[in-house]
Amino acid sequence: MQVEVYTKDGQKTGKTIELPDAVFGIEPNEHVVYLVIKAQRANSRQGTHKTKTRKEVRGGGKKPWKQKGRGVARAGSIRSPLWVGGGRVFGPKPRDYTQDVNKKVNRLARKSVLSSKLKEQKLVVVEDFTIASGKTRDMAVVLKNFGADQTKSLLLLPKQDNMLYRAGKNLPKLNVQIGENVSTYELLDCQKIFIQEGAVAKIAGVLEA
Repeated sequence: MQVEVYTKDGQKTGKTIELPDAVFGIEPNEHVVYLVIKAQRANSRQGTHKTKTRKEVRGGGKKPWKQKGRGVARAGSIRSPLWVGGGRVFGPKPRDYTQDVNKKVNRLARKSVLSSKLKEQKLVVVEDFTIASGKTRDMAVVLKNFGADQTKSLLLLPKQDNMLYRAGKNLPKLNVQIGENVSTYELLDCQKIFIQEGAVAKIAGVLEA
């Protein structure tokens, strides 16, 4: 599939680039995307939640009042789950939420999102560029040239570019990532994807494997 290549000024360069149909032109599989996103969100959980049972709460070693004669309910500890400040019954405990996803499924999910974004005209290929100044305002101008300054965007690079990262890290609606390392969640969690020309072949190389 041939698509136009744009400059960072938002203008067409007059040249096109071939996007492999095996990566950018498949029929999106929404269920696979759901499975991978669910796994990625689960894997990001720390699982450190913890509440104390009655034996772990400090205090409560003494019987608060005698068993009989007061005309009130029997009580053996002020740390009973029935009391304020007492232990909790069946509360959360630390656990591992990790879910494994097959590599082929993971690749299919990313291809599905890329294909979907391209069909919706939310994917743009731009020339390889950098921000020599590393200034946020210069990166903001680039986004404004595409009318994406108020749009949640993802910029995919062919390799590490510290100046681009520096220029983009303070823009709350922009996420800058290396193309071949981007996750399904990052691809889905944006309204516009900008792929630098040099990153197309690397993304295709990873996802066609």
